[in-house]
Amino acid sequence: MADKKKMSVADMLAAARKADGGDASPAPSEPAASSEPESAPAASAAESTSAKPVPKPGSADRPGVADILAMARSGKSAEKEKPAAKPAPKAAAKPAAAKPAAKPKAKAADAPAEPRDTASILAAARKKERPGPVSKGEAAAAAKASPKAAAAKAKLAVPPMPAKPDYAKPKPKAAAKTAASAERDRRGFLSVGFWALGGVTAFWSLLAVRYLFPNVLREPPSRFKVGFPDEFPAGSVTTKFKALYAVWIVNTEYNGKAEIVALKTVCTHLGCTPNWLEAEQKYKCPCHGSGFYKDGINFEGPAPRPLERYAIRVADDGQIEVDKSRTFQEEMGQWTDPACFIPA
Repeated sequence: MADKKKMSVADMLAAARKADGGDASPAPSEPAASSEPESAPAASAAESTSAKPVPKPGSADRPGVADILAMARSGKSAEKEKPAAKPAPKAAAKPAAAKPAAKPKAKAADAPAEPRDTASILAAARKKERPGPVSKGEAAAAAKASPKAAAAKAKLAVPPMPAKPDYAKPKPKAAAKTAASAERDRRGFLSVGFWALGGVTAFWSLLAVRYLFPNVLREPPSRFKVGFPDEFPAGSVTTKFKALYAVWIVNTEYNGKAEIVALKTVCTHLGCTPNWLEAEQKYKCPCHGSGFYKDGINFEGPAPRPLERYAIRVADDGQIEVDKSRTFQEEMGQWTDPACFIPA
């Protein structure tokens, strides 16, 4: 442990070179060893073994800036023109050291050989055909201007459409009508239109005429004959004229006098139609129970007054004539009027 001492970086590099079979002398300086590219170990070993001095600036052995640019444009490097240092035997045998050295050669070969001064760059920019991608408008303009593209476009032929099957073909239309048939159809259409117009006009005319007449009910006449006086015996009530004329022909006594009268078949309570009850000898209202004697005097129920009488007389032919246009009321003392009864 005592013999061992701490080795410096230079000692480590010298030991490593000795182990590889190279010179064991230390490197001139550590910064020079670290500045060498890792991809070229053989070149660094050769430089360390060679004692060739670096040419000074301005000397004939060192190329100037113009020479370097000329060599770059011609695709040649300064290293090719000058004799290169012999690499170490071990570094030349390694294939890994030769691969990185091939990359700059490929780049130099791909470089353009033409000059790249300002005049040449401007001349290349002024050319109509420029390298690189173009826009859609420029491509379309170039295609139109090219006669080859126009000829190819003209030669383009569209294949014909396949024939339609029979079921897809339109059916042939019927033959055109002759002038006579067309005229006949036109006249028939006009005649139908005139008839329709006439029917509508007649209908509206009838409605207008009907509007001029009032809406009246068709009722039986107010004056009518019921027969001869001997057809109505004493104490009888004739109901056969009730449905048609709404009247009872009655042969009864009033104030001790026998009279033939025409009683109105309307209840004096609410206007209902009473019925003659032969067994009870009275008029009975089915709605509210009002009751009247044979001569029309009220005696039960809500009826407030007696039945009304119509005008009655003996006509020139001897028959009894009833006039419904005139009515007589007992509570007003009108039953004493000779126009409302016939003495029996």
